[in-house]
Amino acid sequence: MTPVLGSVPTPLLVGLGGATGALCRHAVDGALNGGRPSTFAVNALGSLALGVLIADSPAEPALALAGIGFCGAFTTFSSFAVNVASAATSGRYAVAAADAAGTFVAALLGVGLGWVIAGV
Repeated sequence: MTPVLGSVPTPLLVGLGGATGALCRHAVDGALNGGRPSTFAVNALGSLALGVLIADSPAEPALALAGIGFCGAFTTFSSFAVNVASAATSGRYAVAAADAAGTFVAALLGVGLGWVIAGV
């Protein structure tokens, strides 16, 4: 797989992975009706996927396609930040704290589970 990817320019790999990740993110948004559950799900799943990928020590082209491109576009720090800030500015501090802590813990657990799945 990598020899074929190695002949593709890195920016194109990142773009292809990013387009695919964005489409998958949109599908999750549709399935979960957007909002906090969707943001939480994509960040946890993206962390799991990146954990599996990184544990496999991929070649640079695969990392560009799947890690930077797909996982970068699939996950979303900006929506997470907006969700937390929005909850906090509307006085829902417990929701903001739970969202921030829950996403952080889920992302770390996702990476750890990804490593376990990959056999690290």
